[in-house]
Amino acid sequence: MSTRPLWIRHASQLVTLAGGSQAPLTGKRMEELSIIEDGSVWVEDGIIRFVGTDQEARAAYRDRLEEAEVIDAAGKLVTPGLIDPHTHLVFAGSRENEFDMRLKGATYMEIMNQGGGIHATTEATRKASPETLYAESKKRLDQFLLHGVTTVEAKSGYGLTLEHELKQLEVAAELDRTHPIDIVSTFMGAHAVPRDYRDDPDRFVDYVIEEMIPEVARRKLAVFNDVFCERGVFTPEQSRRILEAGRAYGLLPKIHADEIEPYEGAELAAEVGAVSADHLLRASDKGIAMMAEAGVIAVLLPGTAFFLMAESANGRKMIDAGVPVAISTDCNPGSSPTVSLPLIMNLGCLKMGMTPAEVLTAATINAAHAIRRGHEVGSIETGKQADITIFDVPNYMQLQYRYGVNHTHTVIKAGVKVVEGGRLI
Repeated sequence: MSTRPLWIRHASQLVTLAGGSQAPLTGKRMEELSIIEDGSVWVEDGIIRFVGTDQEARAAYRDRLEEAEVIDAAGKLVTPGLIDPHTHLVFAGSRENEFDMRLKGATYMEIMNQGGGIHATTEATRKASPETLYAESKKRLDQFLLHGVTTVEAKSGYGLTLEHELKQLEVAAELDRTHPIDIVSTFMGAHAVPRDYRDDPDRFVDYVIEEMIPEVARRKLAVFNDVFCERGVFTPEQSRRILEAGRAYGLLPKIHADEIEPYEGAELAAEVGAVSADHLLRASDKGIAMMAEAGVIAVLLPGTAFFLMAESANGRKMIDAGVPVAISTDCNPGSSPTVSLPLIMNLGCLKMGMTPAEVLTAATINAAHAIRRGHEVGSIETGKQADITIFDVPNYMQLQYRYGVNHTHTVIKAGVKVVEGGRLI
C-alpha cells in the first residue's frame, strides 16, 4: 500500500455518521448524519486520520500538505462506503423465465413448488465449477463497487448439500482475498428443503445441524448462520433448532423472517437474540415490538418486494417503534437481480416511508452493525478503515431525489482509489 497520504478536500457535504460505532442508530438518531460542509478527510495507511473542515485540515497538516494526493470533492457528496448486509452473491444461472411467469400471475411460492425458484438456482450452482462461480460472482462484485458499495455480506444456500455449500463459501472466501470489496460470509444451508427431502424435512434439518454446521464452523468459512423461516420452507420450531445449533458452533444467528405471511419469524429472531431479521414484509406488531426490545436489526429489502410486485415492509413503523433498520439489495437471481444499492435507497424512500437521511444511515452504519462491522466501517471517523464513496451530487437529498441514477464518482477502499470518474481503476 502506498505511504502517500490521501486528502479529500472541499466536499460540499461530508456525511460522517459520527457517533454510531458502538451500536446501530434508532428512532430520531437515524436522521443525525453529522454533516460537515466544505469537509476534508485525511487518510494514511488505509486509516482515517482526520475529519473536519478544509480550513481545519490545512491548519492540522500545514507542514505536510505537499505530501498528499488530493481529491477535489468540490460540489460533491462524500459518505462512508455503502454496505450491503444481505446478498446471495455466489450463484450460477439466471431465472428471467420466472419473471415472465410472475407477470402472468404465478406467485413466488407456486414457482418454487413447481421446481423453480431456489431449486432452479441450486441445480445450476451445483453444476457450476468453482472457477465459473468465481468469474460470475466477480462480475457482480465489480458492479457493486461501481455503485459505491465497499462491503457486502454473502450467503450460501444454493448448494443444499455439504459439498456444494462449502463450494459456495470457499468461492466467497477467495473473492474476499482477491477483490477490493470486503465479503462477510453467512452459511445458509437451510435456504430451502431439497426435493429429495420433501417428504421428511426434519431429516434435512438434522443433516444441516449434524453435518453441515460443524464442518462450516471447523473450516471457519462463515460468521453467521441463516434460515428461511416461512410456511412451506422451515417452521419456527425447525428454524430455532438450526439457529441454536449454529450458535453452539460460534455462528451468529440471522433469519429470513415473515416475507410471505406472518409466521412468527420476527418473534423468533428476538427470542434467539439474532443479529438481524431480514425481509419482514408481514411482521406482526408484536414481533416488531419484540425486535425493538431485543435490539435485533431489521434488514429491509425493498427491491425484493418491488420485483415480486408485493407490498414493501413498513420501514416507517419499524423506525418509529425503535427498531434499528438497515437496507440491502438482496442481490439474487430470482427475487432481486440487482446490484444497485443506491436504487434500493431510492425505494426505501418511495416504498417504505423512510427519509433520505434514514436510508443513508440504513445503508452505512446500521448496515455495518447488521454484519458486526460497525467498529471498523460504516462511518467516517478517525481510526476507522478509510472506506469512502464520493457521489456527483451536492447533497444527500439529491442522492435520493434523482432516483434510478448511479451518481457514484469515486470509491476509496481501505485508503486506495478503486473507482474514479465512475470507472473501475
